[in-house]
Amino acid sequence: MYRYEIRLSGAGGQGMITAGIILAEAALYENDVNVSQTQSYGPESRGGASRAEVVLSPDMIDYPKVTKPNILVALTQEAFNKYNSDVKEEGIIIVDEGIDIESADTEAKIYSLLIIKTAEDEVGKKLTANMVVLGIINKFIKEINPDSVEKGISSKFPQKLVDMNKKAFEIGEKLSENLK
Repeated sequence: MYRYEIRLSGAGGQGMITAGIILAEAALYENDVNVSQTQSYGPESRGGASRAEVVLSPDMIDYPKVTKPNILVALTQEAFNKYNSDVKEEGIIIVDEGIDIESADTEAKIYSLLIIKTAEDEVGKKLTANMVVLGIINKFIKEINPDSVEKGISSKFPQKLVDMNKKAFEIGEKLSENLK
């Protein structure tokens, strides 16, 4: 029996809330997956702290917020510092390379990946880092089919941006191939 608690965190403008919405929508395409999605962001729209939380469970979700994430994504140092100690001992943390993980207060497995640079170099848009993140974390969430995530991407973005965002998602899947 599984219950995933996922926290996507970073700065406003990095698309973590959009990624959370798409992940939650993707779960709705699956059978036997209940989902809850919440979000919060600072008063600044760009640059302030933001976070999206998604809870996935085969059972009824009685509390919609994340308390002990199985998966944490932190695209900023501030997000990593604030949330790394919350992650379950057997959980995973995914950070953008360059984030100082030496002061981590966790037993969770930490993966440092070139998320933002990969989005910029391989897709041509730094703003697609959120879809790279979805590709990476989808490796760890077996209950959500990649096709469901791609349906979520198609429903969230205007048609002219769908292919670019699907490409970023696929690049994230490739980035995660060697992760255990």
